[in-house]
Amino acid sequence: MRATDIKMNAAKACFILAVAASVCPTTSFGQALDSAQARTTDLFARDRSVAVLERPHPEYEAIGATVGTFSLFPRLQLDNENSDNVFAVETGPVSDWAFHARPSATLNSNWSRHQLNAYVRGDFIRNEKYHTENANNWSIGGTGRVDVLREFNLALGADYIKAIEPRTASNTAVSARDPIKYDQAQAYLSTSRIVGRTKLTVRADVQSYNYKDGFDLNGNVIDQDARDRINSSLQGRADYAVSPATAVFVAVTGNKRNYDTGTVATPTRDSNGYELLTGVNFELGAVVRGEVAVGYLSQSFDNAAYGDIHGFGSRTRLEWFPTELTTITATASRGIEDAGVVGAGGYLSTNLGLSIDHELLRNVILSASAKRVDDDYNGIDRNDDRTEFALGGNYLVNRNLGVTLRYYRTKQSSDGTSSGPNYTANRVTLSLTTQF
Repeated sequence: MRATDIKMNAAKACFILAVAASVCPTTSFGQALDSAQARTTDLFARDRSVAVLERPHPEYEAIGATVGTFSLFPRLQLDNENSDNVFAVETGPVSDWAFHARPSATLNSNWSRHQLNAYVRGDFIRNEKYHTENANNWSIGGTGRVDVLREFNLALGADYIKAIEPRTASNTAVSARDPIKYDQAQAYLSTSRIVGRTKLTVRADVQSYNYKDGFDLNGNVIDQDARDRINSSLQGRADYAVSPATAVFVAVTGNKRNYDTGTVATPTRDSNGYELLTGVNFELGAVVRGEVAVGYLSQSFDNAAYGDIHGFGSRTRLEWFPTELTTITATASRGIEDAGVVGAGGYLSTNLGLSIDHELLRNVILSASAKRVDDDYNGIDRNDDRTEFALGGNYLVNRNLGVTLRYYRTKQSSDGTSSGPNYTANRVTLSLTTQF
């Protein structure tokens, strides 16, 4: 089967699922019985255990302020951070202290039906020595849900972000004097419908990226226009509950990536792609829950200079609860990402992660995580191998005050004739959070 035929079939499958979610009949006796069972038991709920980081702590939670039928939650986090490799370089690393002020506010509706949430966040960074790394990052957005029927709802959300790329980002310009700035706007719309033992979900996403030109140490422009793009995707998913604790599913996703322009070294990266996944969503008592999905993914570029990317795809998340006070989470994914380096169309990214969260005391939570990332670029000879490690603890003083101490370590090894930077960076952050 040709790639174009597969893409057309993926789009048709999404359309069929969307129609089915709206008009699927429930006239047979078997379907009526399944619907009655679903009303008494949520066949798709996986909530017999509560993860450590999701467990409510009413005595340490902010009360908020009532604004009509909404609740307002203001928050301020102050970070003091030390990095031993500010510019993420292999030779001649330098250290610096950075102060972060992170104000935020969340507004949540208190309605019996439907839901509306809004937020605004900031991350204002000031460095002691290297003022080129100062930044004023902020974002604003919201989410909503319309409960059409008991088992049929519409969800939507939108965000707008102004930020800088961290020096450790694999796609950022290494020679830039200042961090690359960018604007990002994104929105989604999804709908889900439960009919007996079947759950149908359709979701559409769109993201817009606009990168600002940078400058090297000599004042020469580092053109970023070739990175500006609009990504859109449409996913259809069907779950079937074989038992109250297990469901099998198939998910079909099609995407389109449109770039504003290209250069001589980096022709326009326009492409179309799809992802076909099938898997299982389950819960084994109160001990293990998760979702495992495997399948095939492909991305075809309009410019033949890049070549197509295709291969094995996966999305997996498993949670193990050895005790009520400990959560161990394993994740794995493989997908196709957009490249920001000269000459590359994209890259195949493989991610493996493991994290442990433990509630030492009611108000003391310890966390550790490790992650391995392998990025294989197309269009150029480059492969990045990155490991990330984090260790930290969170102390809740009372409902208005919290203290967090964290350590991060990132190490990247890049190979190939167009290899990226090799570096090791360590960061220690002490945070004080106030909330009301």
